[in-house]
Amino acid sequence: MNDILEFNEIYQEAKGTWNDGRLRFSKQTVVYKNSKTGKLDSIPVPELTQAQWRRVCLGHGIKLCTSTGNIYKYDGFKDTDLEKISEYFKANYKVELIEKDMCVKGWNWGTAKFNGPLLSFEVNDSPAFEIPLASVSQCATGKNEVTVEFHQNDDTEVSLMEVRFYVPPTTGDEGSDPVEAFVQNILSKADVIQATGDAVCIFRELQCLTPRGRYDIRIYPTFLHLHGKTFDYKIPYTTVLRLFLLPHKDQRQMFFVISLDPPIKQGQTRYHFLILLFSKEEDISLTLNMNEDEVERRFEGKLHKNMSGSLYEMVSRVMKALVNRKITVPGNFQGHSGAQCITCSYKASSGLLYPLERGFIYVHKPPVHLRFEEISCVNFARGTTTTRSFDFEIETKQGNQYTFSSIEREEYGKLFDFVNAKKLSIKNRGFKEGMKGNDNMYSDSDDDQHDAYLERMKEEGKIREEANDSDDSEGESGEYDSKASASESSADDGDSDGDRKKKPAKKAKFVKERKPRKKEKKAKDSSAPKRPMSAYMLWLNSSRDRIKSENPGISVTEISKKAGEMWKQLGKEKKEEWDVKAEEAKKEYDRAMREYKERGGGSSVSSKKERKKKGGKNEEKKKRKSGGGREKEKERATGNDSFKSREFISSEESSSESDKGKGRKRKWSVHRLALKSLAQTNRH
Repeated sequence: MNDILEFNEIYQEAKGTWNDGRLRFSKQTVVYKNSKTGKLDSIPVPELTQAQWRRVCLGHGIKLCTSTGNIYKYDGFKDTDLEKISEYFKANYKVELIEKDMCVKGWNWGTAKFNGPLLSFEVNDSPAFEIPLASVSQCATGKNEVTVEFHQNDDTEVSLMEVRFYVPPTTGDEGSDPVEAFVQNILSKADVIQATGDAVCIFRELQCLTPRGRYDIRIYPTFLHLHGKTFDYKIPYTTVLRLFLLPHKDQRQMFFVISLDPPIKQGQTRYHFLILLFSKEEDISLTLNMNEDEVERRFEGKLHKNMSGSLYEMVSRVMKALVNRKITVPGNFQGHSGAQCITCSYKASSGLLYPLERGFIYVHKPPVHLRFEEISCVNFARGTTTTRSFDFEIETKQGNQYTFSSIEREEYGKLFDFVNAKKLSIKNRGFKEGMKGNDNMYSDSDDDQHDAYLERMKEEGKIREEANDSDDSEGESGEYDSKASASESSADDGDSDGDRKKKPAKKAKFVKERKPRKKEKKAKDSSAPKRPMSAYMLWLNSSRDRIKSENPGISVTEISKKAGEMWKQLGKEKKEEWDVKAEEAKKEYDRAMREYKERGGGSSVSSKKERKKKGGKNEEKKKRKSGGGREKEKERATGNDSFKSREFISSEESSSESDKGKGRKRKWSVHRLALKSLAQTNRH
């Protein structure tokens, strides 16, 4: 049996939402890593006391109980995982995996049992539902009634606000109130802040950027109290995810960032980060409100009763000791100016982007923290306003995109090298070389990852160009030129200056249409040899039946996607075999093409095109000659160069139309003579 069992896409409920992650069983520990927050749950094997397997909403789940009173629940297992996990538990943990069914009767009358951090509501000795007491924010009492309120999670579309329990009066001891006992059991494990005792220390008038203002920070043993002029915030240490200490770019100030989950609330606004700004020159002498023995026993040398130093050092040191989390600082990254951050803009607000050893953090409005594990790829894009800056885009695996814009061009090399060293997927690989003065340095390019479909299309495009260059390019260009010359000549004959300016513009639009070119491409010789297939296509044709049999009901697009993934994972030796076959097919195609051209293949089509074009040119010349001769005769007959009737302006009209025009002109002339003779008779 394997020493380690690993499962992906295992879900854990956290404040009303399901977060996926990875669960690993080893001989020493059970470790669960949350994909969203990166938080680790580590359970030592000697502490495991009970394990249950049960059917839940996402399939099947495991409930683990420890000797310390903690309970962990993980969902998302399959039916087939039961036997494998059960055998592993027996062999390595000496714990039996018990199958336990949930009650689905829907009854609302049962028994409430408090089992460590869980409130279990059972019907007929089977749990109907369980409430994590850590999610309880408040507990109110009434007559024979208890109302339990919950912390709200911004990531959930629908949230459970409260649950009410009816506690019937008992006939037991008169001194004990069942409602009060129920409430005390909840509050003992609930995440309800109760300010009991004095603060360990107090920091006065600290500048806070998020939420904005000046706050007094009171440090209590279990929570942090922010007291301002308008708002008060109580932050339990259990909601603190990470601590960051970041130097400002001016080297005179420091940011201290506290990441929170769930966030603190101010009306409808949620603050996932608490950002404090300190001056490096500000010092403080601090005395803890505890005796020396208690400080030594509780903090084990991390803190002392009397301390002095910079204000930001004292705040960060106290927070690190009470929260029991490491402080993250910038790594080895240095920008163009020597700072450990990059000036940029995010959502129209200027701020600082800090490349860390395991992620990026942006301060301060709004703050953003992105871990490398949740980043899908990064992209270097052209600046929208000037070429002196560029944009840095980050795409996450959840589909979100963050764009940090207006980064100075000089920062590009340092940032590119940092991203490359962290082995992040760069969407436009090759952008670095283009920064050296190329006009198209910000043009879109393809993903850094291998794309079998893209390579196949490129190879087929090259072969198609080689096969069609001799036939299509010459014919198309000749056709284009003949149309252009015809339009120019017809526009020049017999037009006035004003008409000569307007008509070529209209003809130019017609000449630029490419529709005839597409029609010409269809006329190809069917006896010509077919172009060879690439190595990928040869492999795909041989593997298509196998892919269909292994994945019944798979669609055509899914076959291409699956084949691309299989081609990526194919070994180098296997790919070389198909490359050799593709090279042989290419040589065979070249030999067949030479024989085809020696037999005169393709010449008949091109000769027809040439004869057609020559004939068209001769007809245009004849039209121009005949049209010009008729106009010159008319000009001599009338003797008036300035006057022309509408019928003779365009040389493109048919001869029948011109004859009709002549007829109309003759009738008009005869009518004019008749009027003249009638006038003479009246005079006499």
